[in-house]
Amino acid sequence: MILFFIFISFIVTEEKSPDATRKAMKDSFEAPPPVITFSGHRMNSTKGLRRQKRDWVIPPINVAENSRGPFPQMLVSIRSDQDQDISIRYSITGVGADQPPNEVFNIDPVHGKMFVTKPLDREHRSSYHLRAHAVDMNGNQVENPIDLYIFVIDMNDNRPEFKNQVYNGSVDEGSKPGTFVMHLAAFDADDNTTANGMVRYRILSQTPHSPIPNMFTINSETGDIVTVAPGLDREKVSQYTVIVQATDMEGNLNFGLSNTATAIITVSDINDSPPMLTSRTFSGEVPENRVDVVVANLTVIDADQPHSPNWNAIYRIISGDPSGHFTIRTDPVSNDGMVTVVKPVDFEMNRAFMLTVVVSNQAHLASGIQSSLQSTAGVTISVQDVNEAPYFPTNPKHIRFEEGVPAGTSLTTFSASDPDRLQMQQIIRYSKLNDPADWLSINRSNGQIVTTAVLDRESIYVKNNIYEATFLATDNGSPPASGTGTLQIYLIDINDNPPALIPKESQICERINKNVHGVNITAADADTDPNAGPFVFELPNFPSSIRRNWTISRISGDYGRLGLRYQVYLEPGMYEVPVIVSDSGNPPLSNRSLIKVKVCPCDENGDCTTLGAVAAAGLGTGAIISILICIIILLSMVLLFVVWIKRREKERQTKQLLIDPEDDVRDNILKYDEEGGGEEDQDYDLSQLQQPDSLEHIISKPPGVRRVDERPIIPESQYPIRPVVPHPGDIGDFIHEGLRAADNDPTAPPYDSLLVFDYEGSGSTAGSVSSLNSSSTGDQDYDYLNDWGPRFKKLADMYGGGYED
Repeated sequence: MILFFIFISFIVTEEKSPDATRKAMKDSFEAPPPVITFSGHRMNSTKGLRRQKRDWVIPPINVAENSRGPFPQMLVSIRSDQDQDISIRYSITGVGADQPPNEVFNIDPVHGKMFVTKPLDREHRSSYHLRAHAVDMNGNQVENPIDLYIFVIDMNDNRPEFKNQVYNGSVDEGSKPGTFVMHLAAFDADDNTTANGMVRYRILSQTPHSPIPNMFTINSETGDIVTVAPGLDREKVSQYTVIVQATDMEGNLNFGLSNTATAIITVSDINDSPPMLTSRTFSGEVPENRVDVVVANLTVIDADQPHSPNWNAIYRIISGDPSGHFTIRTDPVSNDGMVTVVKPVDFEMNRAFMLTVVVSNQAHLASGIQSSLQSTAGVTISVQDVNEAPYFPTNPKHIRFEEGVPAGTSLTTFSASDPDRLQMQQIIRYSKLNDPADWLSINRSNGQIVTTAVLDRESIYVKNNIYEATFLATDNGSPPASGTGTLQIYLIDINDNPPALIPKESQICERINKNVHGVNITAADADTDPNAGPFVFELPNFPSSIRRNWTISRISGDYGRLGLRYQVYLEPGMYEVPVIVSDSGNPPLSNRSLIKVKVCPCDENGDCTTLGAVAAAGLGTGAIISILICIIILLSMVLLFVVWIKRREKERQTKQLLIDPEDDVRDNILKYDEEGGGEEDQDYDLSQLQQPDSLEHIISKPPGVRRVDERPIIPESQYPIRPVVPHPGDIGDFIHEGLRAADNDPTAPPYDSLLVFDYEGSGSTAGSVSSLNSSSTGDQDYDYLNDWGPRFKKLADMYGGGYED
């Protein structure tokens, strides 16, 4: 049996001082590197694996972080016991070797020496797991891989770090010692299983030092701050600033690293100061009959935090106001109590009020705090007597009267009372404030109501049978006061309105129709029952033709039917039929009314025909024909007038616009009459200038092509409309358009330029001026051009006056 021996040295961590630890680590790295020999099952190609003894457990390799080198630094030597027989090649695999981060470790493939190539950082990676391999020159595995565990030994290279630089906490004032205040925590990136990562806390300072310099303490391991002494009083010190230090190496100030943070401790207010009124008595006064007025102001002192529930004052009236005339509202800014009147007070009932007021906070007092004697005070409120307005004991006052009472009738006495019983007797005067129909008057001294006109229930001023008037009562106090009262008169209906026939007009067939037998009639009465319906409809006895031709039959209590008598025929036309209508009053009232009935021929449905309606209106056939002829004549005249207007418009458009060029001074581009060379110099056929006998060759031209030197068919304006914004290319476009039209017109003579002609007749008495020239060879004086007017000013500027120096 062949055994493989494994040798390794490693660092044992003990509870030593930091110096001893560093020395041990230094000695271990300065010692010769250990040798690791492959052990396990030897590879045999013929006999396979053979059972061997249990392998040795390879201890981990410890490497200190932040080593200063030199690098590469040898860690261990690996060898196989077969290296005496064959050539062996060594390699390592795993994270840090051939996996990221690569090349942290490498190995000499021939001698098997493994190195670390750079400083290690435990906070980045605390351990590595590698595998060592041994193969022959052909790459065949000669030993089983062995596992190598490399641990990075922590060094104290990180300070404790607070998450925040400033922490905020609070504690109630008056708290007992040992009361928890707040918690602080610092984190150390070093190994917390060693002293490098073990953090301890302590308080460096406290500001202010009142009442003692050490009001708080901190748990060195947990970072909890608690109180250690009584005496926290927000009214004296409302906030403390505490500096806390965190140190690693278990708080060793000589070897550990430290950091600090600030703890702001706010002393929370509790209701330990009861409110105190600044005076034991307060006073005020209020005019009677006034509400929502502040009559007294109560001031209070409270040492607690302003505008908090411990400071906000609540005032209560505990006695002296059984009827609830007053309330006390708190001023949200000053915390004062404002005694306010919410229910009018009466001087004649109470001349003064003695109130007992108690004040408390919105929050309850803290445990063990007693209310102050100054929380209660008395408030004296005097009531001022003022002149009160007279009042009507019964308001509104209701009375009943029949309508139609004559003027001068006394209806009632509407008197007022004066509430100022303790003042000197006052005189009350009455007047009318509102009388819509002006039916009433009131006695100024005693308030007696008398009618000045007949009361009419059917008036527009009466609503639901009630007439309403308002009166004013005024005393002679200082200042005078007045009160109003309303009088409501219920008017009882009497039969004072006769009924009126409805409808006023209707129509009926000239012969009795089986479907329509007459006109339904009724009546309207302004009175109410029993002075209205049922109604009685009758025909008068005079004239006798009424009863001979017409008849009335009763349908119901309020309706009747008016119709022609049987076998009575009336000519179509309009008839006025008198009807007598009577109501049911006692005594009844009657009314003779006229109803206009149109008698006309009817169709089978009982409706008047069109011709019958016209005939019934009193127009004969001749009148109808005359009306139609007049309508035709009127329409003809309108038509002729329209035709005449159209013709005038057409004639006005055909006329040419004739304007003397000398009078036309518009700043426009004008089409001037240009004439070509003289007749003697150019052998042209002037017959082309004559007006053609036929216009067919012009009319037959395609649309859009027209010579500007031909007489136009359609009259056009002599001066074209100038565009709003002239463009420099307009003149050029005009010339090119005319040139293109002349070039494309096969019927045009070969003119040598663009000519715009106007027809001037068959002959010319003027001779040719083409051969005129100037016989003067010297300079000429053109100053006379200045006398020819503004049209020759440009020429005068060009030729006259000589040259300027």
